[in-house]
Amino acid sequence: MTAALLHFAGLPGSLDAGTRSALLAPTDLLDYRHPAVQAFVRSAGADRGSPIEQAVALFYAARDRIRYDPYRISAAPADYRASSVALAGHGWCVPKASLLAACARSVGIPAAIGLADVANHLNTEKLRSRMGGTDVFYDHGYVAMLLADRWVKAVPAFNIELCQRFGVSPTEFDGRSDALYQEYNARGELHMSYLADHGCWSDLPLDKVFADFAQHYPGAMFAQGAVAEPSRFEDERPLG
Repeated sequence: MTAALLHFAGLPGSLDAGTRSALLAPTDLLDYRHPAVQAFVRSAGADRGSPIEQAVALFYAARDRIRYDPYRISAAPADYRASSVALAGHGWCVPKASLLAACARSVGIPAAIGLADVANHLNTEKLRSRMGGTDVFYDHGYVAMLLADRWVKAVPAFNIELCQRFGVSPTEFDGRSDALYQEYNARGELHMSYLADHGCWSDLPLDKVFADFAQHYPGAMFAQGAVAEPSRFEDERPLG
């Protein structure tokens, strides 16, 4: 039986037993008992150390070992399972958040998945066209983790190679402060800004993501699905 999906407009100051359990439990999408997720945790060196050390190790593994690919946006729920992302080695912000949240739970760190709308001022011509001409990334995924009795938010989306090619300082995470996209790139130009934060959920709210994408983006966003593009996103030229 699937547990009820909990939504938090703001992160809870304290967790009752039921909420804590929901933020630690495996789900169909956050399937951290799968061997692929367990292997990812071990390979990141996150099967040992303090919770903060584990969270930091998992963040960098999700950021850099899973290549950011905004073109293979699938309409198949199975592709958003943490195990599927770990095996694929690529993903965009939402599946990468799914993997990080599942890995955090696997080592006993309460974790929720958040969604926010952001304006990306360093879009590319190809991706902007695929998105219907907009620079707004709806339902951009992040992870909120409870570490040392406080919530911290982390975005593991852009891998280090992509940041270097696009001239953007990579998002860094110390387990104590939020690790969100920087407002400016390495040249001091406007890079990304948050437009709205929709809160956090106890599991990945795929129905919301699919419905919002259908409202805001052309159907071509899902047309390619799991089909690889002939070139990598990091090899494109940003518009900014």
